[in-house]
Amino acid sequence: MRILAAGDHFVLNRLLIEAVRAQVPDPAKVEFAELTLPWPVQPFGPVGEVEEASGSEEELISALAGAQICVTQLAGLTEKVLAESPELRLFGVSRGGPVNANLTAATEHRVAVTFAPGRNAVATAEHAMALILAAVRRIPGTHAELVGGVWRGDLYQYDQVGPELENAEVGVVGYGAIGARVGRMLAGFGARVLVYDPYLDGTPAGVERVELDELMRRSSVVSLHARVTEETKGMINRARIESMPAGSVLVNCARGALLDYDAVCDALDSGHLFGAGFDVFDTEPIPAGSRLPRTPNVVLTPHLAGASKQTAAKAARIVAADVGRFLRGEPLAHCANPEALRAP
Repeated sequence: MRILAAGDHFVLNRLLIEAVRAQVPDPAKVEFAELTLPWPVQPFGPVGEVEEASGSEEELISALAGAQICVTQLAGLTEKVLAESPELRLFGVSRGGPVNANLTAATEHRVAVTFAPGRNAVATAEHAMALILAAVRRIPGTHAELVGGVWRGDLYQYDQVGPELENAEVGVVGYGAIGARVGRMLAGFGARVLVYDPYLDGTPAGVERVELDELMRRSSVVSLHARVTEETKGMINRARIESMPAGSVLVNCARGALLDYDAVCDALDSGHLFGAGFDVFDTEPIPAGSRLPRTPNVVLTPHLAGASKQTAAKAARIVAADVGRFLRGEPLAHCANPEALRAP
């Protein structure tokens, strides 16, 4: 059995290999090949017909020679790769969704694709809270000015201070693994948590479920954690941003496509929004000339919310567990195309 570990500089090959070794029935019968992809030293992007991938089709095809299984984070599983890798049977993507895999082509080639839901839930939730607190308390801007020799005592004026979280109504858009953690953290600060998630079964204890427009109108802090679909693209539009209470804060650690960033900049410039915190953007990296870095009281991080050592290790363990199930002939826990496993 030949397994390719196509890791990168975050989900390392050694993490993938160690995790798979712990799962395979007889490690002595497994031969590992390695390919190190350049992310995050080089940004990911389109590879062939898939998005958010790293490396090239040619180098992956070469590394896959003779391999039945590939575990990776960002290698692009394209029609060309599948056509030229006839022995491949399982492609494990160690991220929350296999957007770098052509699932239609994989199914046609009878290659099962698995993924690692929830791998970065803790790290992303903690990062969202960091952005909320940094924006509400003006931490990055006042730090930079203080280092530059400017003491901003004037920001103690009533009209310049932000809201507390205790007893505030705060909104969480998307209440999955990440959003639910953010909700619990906000509740721990004493906030009253409003939730919008049309896919949620029931109402979790301690929160109030509302429609999106009501959440935006009532919340002094809104944190986005929804997936991008045709229905959610641009859901936080200019009208909804303008409906937020004056002096509120908006945070996005989900996907840039959810949000109208020009409308946010206008709301910050006008003072309608007190602050904002963003880890994701409609174009990544942020292009030269973007308004965002010049907009007041906005906190920006370069898509780092999920970056923790525990995320990388959990990602490897989750995808390796499905490798073990596959080799033992057991049902896969996180298969994106189960029809690939059905008998012809």
